Amino acid sequence: MNILITGGSGFIGSHLTRHYTNAGHHVWVVDNLITGNKNNLAGISPDLLTFVEQDVSTYDLKDIPHIDIAFNLASPASPVQYKKHPVETMLANAQGSYHLLEFARAGKCDRVVLASTSEVYGDPLEHPQKETYWGNVNPAGVRSCYDEAKRYAEAITITYHMKYQTDVRIARIFNTYGPHMEMDDGRVVSNFITQTLSGKPITIYGDGSQTRSFCYVADMVRGLSALGETEDIAGEIINLGNPNEKTVKELAEIIKQMTNSASEIVFQQIGQDDPKKRKPDISKAKALLQWNPEVPLEDGLVKTIEYFRNKLK
Repeated sequence: MNILITGGSGFIGSHLTRHYTNAGHHVWVVDNLITGNKNNLAGISPDLLTFVEQDVSTYDLKDIPHIDIAFNLASPASPVQYKKHPVETMLANAQGSYHLLEFARAGKCDRVVLASTSEVYGDPLEHPQKETYWGNVNPAGVRSCYDEAKRYAEAITITYHMKYQTDVRIARIFNTYGPHMEMDDGRVVSNFITQTLSGKPITIYGDGSQTRSFCYVADMVRGLSALGETEDIAGEIINLGNPNEKTVKELAEIIKQMTNSASEIVFQQIGQDDPKKRKPDISKAKALLQWNPEVPLEDGLVKTIEYFRNKLK
């Protein structure tokens, strides 16, 4: 197959790129490297990888050949990055999604998978979150450049399906962790690991009772590829994440123990619109994709800690 991955040198995108090149497929990566890193793609055969350094918000994909499946992952995704690049985040999801959908409507791509996010649910009033839940999102807050950009990306993607019968699928991705995460991306897994390995205090925002559900990146890649490859599910919106819910304080204690760290846990004021609960209902993923996360949290953390330990050397 010919695979297109916008944002393909980022955290999840680089793992998805390797998944397909390892299987012998050719992958075109379009990435402006605003948050991506070409080192994440090191060692992939140039016979199976074409890298196009372009901004999807302005690039019309005219140089890309016919694509079997396109994965739309082009957007800053961590709080640190989307707050640093708020306009770029909105344009990547708005104009970038538009260019990719027009590419598909022109007959140059058979199928489009949008990487959306659990952040479309905002600070949820429903728990766990089902795909039918419309969310509780602040449209004018510090996180809105990402939350509302992804909600718009979903809206334009599903509109192309309804108006033009474009074959689209939408993944609402819940917290994902693993190698190739940025060390300073502001996510709790990377924060806690770098803090414990560096002997710094472990910083928890709020009282640590807020929950997250952590999915190892290899499981996420299996889910995304299944979403892209499964037949007869055009127009479906599917949660992808691990429903094993942990409090942030529990995660901090697990990582502290696994790194044999003496770092103390300190508490600071929680950020505006920070979700208090986050847990996916993955019934649709199980039924339609036969997908279920398999990697236990501790097993995934072992690999992630080792990756960060090597980065800190």
